[in-house]
Amino acid sequence: MSTDSTQNSAEATADADALAQAAEAIADAASSANAEGEGSVAKLQAERDQFFENWKRTMAELDNYRRRVSREIEQAARFSAQPVIHDILPALDNLQRTIQAAEQSANVENLLIGLRMVMKQFDEIFAKHHAVPIDAVGQPFDPNLHSALTQVPTAEHPPMTVLQEIERGYRMHDRVVRPARVIVSCAPPEAG
Repeated sequence: MSTDSTQNSAEATADADALAQAAEAIADAASSANAEGEGSVAKLQAERDQFFENWKRTMAELDNYRRRVSREIEQAARFSAQPVIHDILPALDNLQRTIQAAEQSANVENLLIGLRMVMKQFDEIFAKHHAVPIDAVGQPFDPNLHSALTQVPTAEHPPMTVLQEIERGYRMHDRVVRPARVIVSCAPPEAG
């Protein structure tokens, strides 16, 4: 019996050792999994922090972009007339030269030639900026293009025909900048 008990005791010791080794392996695995889990959490937290920093940087860049665009729009609106003024200045200079020449000369014909040249220069400037004169004289009255100052009775022209242009009107693309101020015909009063 002693051999059996020794054998049972040895088996029990072997089973206990195996059980202890298994428990130790499970504990090591759990510890390792726990460490990996903690490492995974730390990794995810670092990634989250990086994304948050990128988001903050992007928001700051967006705010800077908005401010810059706002300043550029303000500057563009503030100086929008600069190209037109730049184009008008030579015509204004020629007008000033014409006035100086007229003060030194009594020749009215030369003055008229100079003034016509300046007028042509202004028409070219306006055309460059897509502002074209509204054709008025001889045209039927159009309240979208013309502003009637008065009516003149006449039998020579049909009623509501533009007889005279007092102030030239201008159109830019499809928009009226200023209507032409005109005198319009009307039917003569009937005798009787």
